[in-house]
Amino acid sequence: MTEAWGPDDDKPRPSAGPVKVRVPAKINLHLGVGPVRPDGFHELNTVYHAISLFDELTARRGDTLALTMEGEGAGELALDESNLIIRAARALAHAARVPAHARLHLRKSIPLAGGLAGGSADAAATLLACDLLWGTGFTKDELAEIGAELGSDVPFLLHGGTALGTGHGEVVNPVLARPTTWHWVVAIADGGLSTPAVYRELDRLRGSAASPPALDSPDALMAALRQRRPEVLGAALANDLQAAALSLRPALADVLKAGEQAGAVAGIVSGSGPTCVFLATDGGHAQHVAAELAASGVCRAAVPARGPMPGARAT
Repeated sequence: MTEAWGPDDDKPRPSAGPVKVRVPAKINLHLGVGPVRPDGFHELNTVYHAISLFDELTARRGDTLALTMEGEGAGELALDESNLIIRAARALAHAARVPAHARLHLRKSIPLAGGLAGGSADAAATLLACDLLWGTGFTKDELAEIGAELGSDVPFLLHGGTALGTGHGEVVNPVLARPTTWHWVVAIADGGLSTPAVYRELDRLRGSAASPPALDSPDALMAALRQRRPEVLGAALANDLQAAALSLRPALADVLKAGEQAGAVAGIVSGSGPTCVFLATDGGHAQHVAAELAASGVCRAAVPARGPMPGARAT
């Protein structure tokens, strides 16, 4: 059960619960990183793409705010006030002027600190789940405004699909292209990489430049999406953070090489890494590449995935 509607009004009433929301991981098909802005963020041009690797959040009625979890990161991920799920629930409660009371349970499949925006995905799921549980009646765009204060990727993960992200990634506009399913292989690494550390390494690598770097345009990637040909899209994939991720984790070069040897159309570090993603021609090809990568021993797991996927959705 999700929303309960009254007979004489147009505003959702609180749900009796439980509310379950599924949210996808994201990859960046293009990630252009500009100079540091006065607010401390880097200017970005990125093309987000939601893929079929999901976390699920369940929200139930409660007398306080509590979080439990299972799956990826259980025992490692803090469940206190530092967790983006707790922060998202409190941010929505503050905006709606309601008590932040809910029992939240996370079933996690998206790796921690993997460059797949797992924390932002969980924040997006929390905003939607608590909105339905509490009957606060916010639109998806209003939830995205709240989410932008929590993390740059949260607005995209509420909407999903394929989208252009600008600003520091929080300004999201859908990419208009003919419906196409793209097939990927997600190579999951042992351990994570700190996103701030990767950005610091990028700044260090760029430190000797005489002038601030130009912000790479996503035009080639956008044109490739319209052509709907894997070899064209593969040639257009780009990530300015890849060199920094490889500098901090040199073994990622072995993962990218193994994907190439397995026959992937193209491979790239996802976001800030250390997850690498590989483009395949179709579902069968993705299964083959995943099996070859898993057998090579260069990653913890290799999982086929599809995209684009919708953003956070009640199930």
